[in-house]
Amino acid sequence: MLKHGPETRRQILRAALKHFADAGYAATSVQQIVDDARVSKPALYYHFADKAALFQALVHEAHDERYRVLQEAVAGGSNFREQAENILLGLFNFFREHRELVRIAFATMFAAPGEMPANLSYADKCERNFEFVHTLIKRAQKNGELDKRYDSQELAFGFYGVANFYLVAHLVAPHCEPDQLTAKKIVELFLAGAAPKLGRRKG
Repeated sequence: MLKHGPETRRQILRAALKHFADAGYAATSVQQIVDDARVSKPALYYHFADKAALFQALVHEAHDERYRVLQEAVAGGSNFREQAENILLGLFNFFREHRELVRIAFATMFAAPGEMPANLSYADKCERNFEFVHTLIKRAQKNGELDKRYDSQELAFGFYGVANFYLVAHLVAPHCEPDQLTAKKIVELFLAGAAPKLGRRKG
C-alpha cells in the first residue's frame, strides 16, 4: 500500500479518531496513532503537518458531514414538516453510525484551555450549518408554514438546539436512543406548542 495514497490517509484518520475520542487530544500521542494505523511517522507527516492538523481534519469532517446530512434531509422533503423530521432523523442516524466523530465535534465546544489545539478552527463551519437551518426557517415563514410573528433566528436556535440536546443526551446516556418517532414528536411540539388549544376539553 502506498504511504501517499488516500487509503493510508483514511487509516491515519480512523486511528486518530479512536484515540482522540477515547483519551482526548492532549493525552493522545502521534506514536499511538501511527502504531494503531500501522504506518510510519513520515507517512503521517506526509498527509498532516502535525497532530493538531490531524485533529483539525477530523473536526472539519464532523461538521462537513453534518452539513451533508442537512442538505440531503431538506432535498428529501416537500414541506417544512417533512424536512424538519428528515433533519432530525438524519442527525440521529449519523450519530449512531459515527458516534466518535460526533463526540469530537461536541468536545471542541466544551474543552478547557489546553485540551485542544491552540488555533483550532471550526466556528465558520458551525455558522454555515446553523445558517442552513435558519434559511430553511425563513423560507417556511415566507411560505406560510411558520408564524412570521416570531423571530426567524430564535426559531432556528430553538429547533437546532433541541436536535443538539438529543445528541448530547445520547452521549451521556446511551440508552436514550432517539429514532423516527422521536423526530416526529419533536417537530410536532415545535409546530404546535405545548399549551392547551382553545376549544380542547380538559382531561
